[in-house]
Amino acid sequence: MNADGERVRRVDSLLVLVLVYGTASVFHHIHNAVYLYSYPNMPVSLSSTRVYLAWSGVATIGLAGYLLNRRGQWIAGLPLLGIYGALGLYGLLHYTLAPMSAHTLAMNVTIWLEVSAATALLIAMARLIVRRCRGIAPG
Repeated sequence: MNADGERVRRVDSLLVLVLVYGTASVFHHIHNAVYLYSYPNMPVSLSSTRVYLAWSGVATIGLAGYLLNRRGQWIAGLPLLGIYGALGLYGLLHYTLAPMSAHTLAMNVTIWLEVSAATALLIAMARLIVRRCRGIAPG
């Protein structure tokens, strides 16, 4: 409650970061699946279905981590969210197959949106883990 006795709603910044990264991730994966054969040097064995399945697996890890954390099981939830964020850096592997200049503007934008959002989530996760660990340390 604030000074006037009104109930104040707190913004769940963790949820915001998870949703921002999740949106960037699905956007990149959809772009990747739709334009799969335009991305330079992608493995022939990769299919749009596999791209969507990969995104589903990543999203499941993020959802599980967020729900565990919300339920107070942060010792399991926060590491899962850290893994979720780290998987967002996987998009940088596109540049091991071909240089940035070989990708279209749209490809680079979707890659960097996902990587940037994942990085923001990872930074927030690291800060939250440190704060939580300090709170449980004997004292």
